Amino acid sequence: MDLFSQSPEAPVLVIGAAGIDIVGRLKSDPRVGTSNPGQIRSSFGGVARNVAENLARLGQPVSLISVIGEDEDGDRLVQGLEAAGVNTAGVLRSARQGTGSYLAVVNPGGDFHFGVDDMRAISELSREHILAHEHLFREASSLFVDANIPKHTLRTVMSLATKARLPISADPTSVILAPRLRPYLNRLTLITPNSSEAAIFCDPNFKVNTRKKALEAAKVLVGMGVQIAIITMAEQGLCYATSETSGYIPAIGTEIVDPTGAGDALSATVIFALLNDIPLDDAVRLGVSAASLTLRYRGAVVPDLSLEKLYDQLVI
Repeated sequence: MDLFSQSPEAPVLVIGAAGIDIVGRLKSDPRVGTSNPGQIRSSFGGVARNVAENLARLGQPVSLISVIGEDEDGDRLVQGLEAAGVNTAGVLRSARQGTGSYLAVVNPGGDFHFGVDDMRAISELSREHILAHEHLFREASSLFVDANIPKHTLRTVMSLATKARLPISADPTSVILAPRLRPYLNRLTLITPNSSEAAIFCDPNFKVNTRKKALEAAKVLVGMGVQIAIITMAEQGLCYATSETSGYIPAIGTEIVDPTGAGDALSATVIFALLNDIPLDDAVRLGVSAASLTLRYRGAVVPDLSLEKLYDQLVI
């Protein structure tokens, strides 16, 4: 499937949230109404930011459009992205909002328990800022968006991407934000929801809780116009579908040190692989490898990520 036919030398344009991740891992089952012992770490995060850094680590040119605060967190975030090789010329610095943050709590086994996100800064991503950076669309090989983008701005983003004839990849981000993508499903080359997010696009009573149901959901998304649908199911692996093929890939058995960013690593790796003419089946397997590596890392992006490292643990 040659859906990403543009030159891989051209940058991927990534638009969406960037911020600081704070992740607390409990040492025992949570007790409500009191302090719980555990380990806390912080790192750079945000779906779009994570995807951008992963792409850059893999050697892919990438440009990011996002909004962060005029604060120390924002300074460090931009410096980190530029050190990784990301073009940050499209990152807006807000004087009114601080750099976004995301708080996640995971259980002793490393599984996600709940999260709180404060991404108010991205609300300042205006149509005007996007239009001022239209040249990044013309220069790009493809576009990736997360659903944090405000509705009216997302409309402009999709319009410019269509005008530039860019393949569009999207992450629904959360069950609350996923509906923002519904009007654009027939424009998407790739979508990578988890099982809960995938259910949002299907019948309200549809539960994506088995491998069979995930495959059905992927085919529903293809029926809605998506060209490649990948449904992730954590330790159960993932299912994917196109109009021509479908499949299942099991998760790689691994210790979960930190679940944050695993899905973003998968998305970035699949995009990178397809841009570089790697067949879809192999691209998805490489994506699973990237997610597994990220699960074992105490942070949102593996700093020494490489294609060689992904092939070392490729699922056969």
